[in-house]
Amino acid sequence: MTFLLAVLAGYLLDILIGDPAWFPHPVRIIGWWASRMEKRLRAKYPDDREGQMKAGRRMVIVIPLVTFLVSGGICWGLYAYDHLIGMIPQVLWCWQCLASRDLAKHSKNVWFALEEGDLFEAQEAVGEIVGRDVDGLDEAGVTRATVETVAESSSDGVIAPLFYMLFAGAPLALTYKAINTLDSMFGYKTPEYRYFGFYAAKLDDLANLIPSRLAARFWIVAAFFTRNDWRGARDIWKRDRSKHPSPNAGQCEAACAGALGVWLGGPSRYFGHLVKKPYIGDNLRDIENDDILRANRMMYVSGFLYLLAGGLLCTLLYFLMVLIFY
Repeated sequence: MTFLLAVLAGYLLDILIGDPAWFPHPVRIIGWWASRMEKRLRAKYPDDREGQMKAGRRMVIVIPLVTFLVSGGICWGLYAYDHLIGMIPQVLWCWQCLASRDLAKHSKNVWFALEEGDLFEAQEAVGEIVGRDVDGLDEAGVTRATVETVAESSSDGVIAPLFYMLFAGAPLALTYKAINTLDSMFGYKTPEYRYFGFYAAKLDDLANLIPSRLAARFWIVAAFFTRNDWRGARDIWKRDRSKHPSPNAGQCEAACAGALGVWLGGPSRYFGHLVKKPYIGDNLRDIENDDILRANRMMYVSGFLYLLAGGLLCTLLYFLMVLIFY
């Protein structure tokens, strides 16, 4: 049960402290490693479809596997030496795998800029958390992009890490973050990464298949507790969850759109190219700045509810195992 305490401690540290920029973060190390490995693999394999897909496949095998083996070896080795010492890397990595506070902080930066009427500053702020082109977005476009990011990132930045932590502790959660990092770096359908990033995108889709669907359901419950439209969240999730090009990103986005009664999605520009995406939700009202704050509240509540439910389930399974085997 010590890993459950580590998950709880990591969750509380994320809520209270977030991700201090001065503190070494494993995701930054993984990103640096992936960049170096990309250069070597591109030089080693032919610059054609087959060669680049082989290079990308090798990367998505090596980096997550080594991440799991190294982090797992450290955690289990220290735990075998002393239970309390073994808790240290578990707590540290559980904390660093979560992104609730940072997600709220960056999205609130957008909200503050919009409240001040500074559209340029709002575009700069939203550009730090989205992958799309932000130049030319009006106030509604900036708000929509921010709300979408909070909804989508609540799955891969909060619920999914908790899912893997509660399943097998910090090493598996850190492995998930490695997979997620590779997708965020290379999982694009641009000429440069169409083949090299193919397996990174597919592995990330697979890793998020279950967590994203759990996250959407907890968003619907969170909509109820935050006095948003939980019935709308449920109905729009059922209707529009498959409209997003990603098999997973539309899950929470649809629940969020329904809870707020607004349109999300729609055409967006990526690397100068217009990508036509369908709208998600019903345009019951115009989106407004405070929808960013509403989305943040649902993000926090859904994460807490998932931790509570997952923790109770793990505790029940633990005592059941004790009764059966002891």
